[in-house]
Amino acid sequence: MAGSTYGTLFTITTWGESHGPAIGVIVDGCPAGLALNEEDVQKFLDRRKPGQSRFTTMRKETDQVEILSGVFEGRTTGTPISLIVRNEDQRSRDYGKIKECYRPGHADYTFDSKYGFRDYRGGGRTSGRETIGRVAAGAIASKILCELGIHITAYTKSIGNIVIPEESYDYNCINNNSLYMPNNEYAQKASDYLMECIKSQDSSGGMIECIVDGMPAGIGEPVFDKLDASLAKAIMSIGAVKGVEIGDGFQAAKSRGSINNDSFCSQQGEIYKRTNHSGGTLGGLSDGSRIILRAAVKPTASISQEQETVTTKGENTKIVITGRHDPVVVPRAVVVVESMTAITLVDLLMTNMSSQMDHLTKIYHRD
Repeated sequence: MAGSTYGTLFTITTWGESHGPAIGVIVDGCPAGLALNEEDVQKFLDRRKPGQSRFTTMRKETDQVEILSGVFEGRTTGTPISLIVRNEDQRSRDYGKIKECYRPGHADYTFDSKYGFRDYRGGGRTSGRETIGRVAAGAIASKILCELGIHITAYTKSIGNIVIPEESYDYNCINNNSLYMPNNEYAQKASDYLMECIKSQDSSGGMIECIVDGMPAGIGEPVFDKLDASLAKAIMSIGAVKGVEIGDGFQAAKSRGSINNDSFCSQQGEIYKRTNHSGGTLGGLSDGSRIILRAAVKPTASISQEQETVTTKGENTKIVITGRHDPVVVPRAVVVVESMTAITLVDLLMTNMSSQMDHLTKIYHRD
């Protein structure tokens, strides 16, 4: 299978299946000397693991990470970093009934069409559990960014039709509710809405917002590897994501140039923008202002309602999906969006080191 590696200089390769012995990632291109231990990675993994609330699958997984290589005496060595998380509570028997048919909203049919064979136990490589590798790698990328004074904050902006207006944000609330929303009152409204979904054996989608502070201007490439294009690819590669927007996004289509253009100003020699409709990117490059992106996450595909489908032989049938499933995946996907953003930014920052001769002389010039 091609396509399990992401990045140019800072690369990640995820591996493993949701119902196999283990799942993990290999991170290559991490500079030597970065302080790193398993606890640094575990903090990220704990934010996406199951069983955290009544709105996440009750699959009992500790998601305990183990660093197999690339770290010595608490610091990275510059060699590939291999991380593993062992699966503990697969219950593959829950998926026996869907062996001979295709689940609506899942990759069963398309995977079968491509390979002529599929691991039906929870979706295999197409399972959301694949994101463990992304989050583990994202923890490393985030540590690198912190060393550079760049910080990422991601949170749930909306669940269903419960949308938090920007003026009501309180970032201190993000980790104080199980939905990772920056407002506890809206989190309660969203919880009530999700309970209605559970009672009707249904699921919900939502929106994740991610902001990046401290990003210098000029990062990205102006043609195919634009900063916003790279971020869009990274976020869209997350299984449940169906749309990405940067800055005003689709609202820009309703705007005018006199409004959408961000005016530049200078104060004490520093260039900044009065507004940020562009979301921190211009011409595919960072403009030094806050990067703002949003990811639209679809409702969880596995629902307990009876649905129409077909068998692998093309026969019409109906299916009721059993097992343990999230009524909403948005809260657990917050850290995944944050991780893919961090990985992308680190890779582009490394690529940017060769964009000017001055950058090279600062490192290599000798008098």
